[in-house]
Formats: sequence, C-alpha cells, structure tokens
Amino acid sequence: MLSFEQEYKGFLKSQGISYKDNCTSYKLLDFTLINFCNNRNLYIDVKEKRQMINTKNWPSIEEGNEKFAFIIDDLAARKIFAYAPYSGLIIRDNITSAYYWYSVIDLGLMPKIRVNRAIKKNDLQYKGKWIIDFRNAAKAHSLDDLSKTIKQYAEAIVHMCTEFIPCYGKYHNEKLSVEGEIRNPSHWVIDVKETR
Repeated sequence: MLSFEQEYKGFLKSQGISYKDNCTSYKLLDFTLINFCNNRNLYIDVKEKRQMINTKNWPSIEEGNEKFAFIIDDLAARKIFAYAPYSGLIIRDNITSAYYWYSVIDLGLMPKIRVNRAIKKNDLQYKGKWIIDFRNAAKAHSLDDLSKTIKQYAEAIVHMCTEFIPCYGKYHNEKLSVEGEIRNPSHWVIDVKETR
C-alpha cells in the first residue's frame, strides 16, 4: 500500500493545489498548502493507522473502542498548535480505508486521554501520547470529500475564532450543560465599566 504521505502528495498534484513538502522535517508540519484559502497558507500533518492497537498495552482504551482510537505524540499535537488556527491533522485509517480531519481547534477542545509512554535509551524517559477518538473528527471516504471539509473549515476560521460565542463543537462523550446566572445587557455595561 502506498504511504499516506505519498498518496496525499499525489492528491494535491492531481488537484493543482500548490504545496510545500516538509515531510522530511522534524520541526515543521508535513505539508504547507500555499494560499489555500483567502490568501492564507494551511498547515497539515498527516498520519496513518497501520494496524489495530493492542489494548493490553493501552488500558485507557475501553473495550470495544479500539476501532475509534488513534495514538499521536503529544509533541506532534503541540506542533499543530504552533500553526493555529490555520492547521490540522489528517489521518488515514488503513484498516477501514477512511480519512479523518481534526482541525487544530478540534484537537484543543475535544476530550482526549493523555498518557506517558516509557522509553529506555540510556535512562528511563517518557514520551507523551494522546489517545484520540475518530468520532471527534470529520470523516470521509475520499480525499476529495475530505478536502471540501477542510476548505469549509478554512473559510470559517475568522467567524469561528472571533464571532461564534456558544461552545464550539459536538464531541463524543462530552455533555454540555447550561450553568450560571442569565446574563443581560446591564451586566455587560458593568463588566466594561469595571475592567477598562
């Protein structure tokens, strides 16, 4: 099977999308999509789930949820945050042939499990890992469909980050409640007066 990096490069070329290939860099995200939307670059990291996860080694993954689980390095997630809000993660699930898109905003807001994995070179050290759930991503069965979803995200970034005031996103295993005193314009006048 063609690696996902190679598949994605071929897709970008076939669509005439200008990009910079950073796949050999340990510091940059894999792809920079040049002037992707509104003259802004979009920064994409690509990963693939190549096999089922052995849940005996990852007991935080509940029984029956392995098919929804993906493990990413904490450092890899932090690199995606460095390019916010014009960044995200695409995962190809080689087991189901599905593609998943997580915007950087989804990565920040969605529920996740963070763990340390022991590694031993000379000394015992720990590598941070996130266990994330495919049910919190946008799913597609083709890169063409996924690209449309990513374009919609890029077009909505300004609204999403500066104007949309309810909690953003509907995530698996998260229940949003309504709490606090009902606010009205008189409260905002007091807030402005007392904080400016």
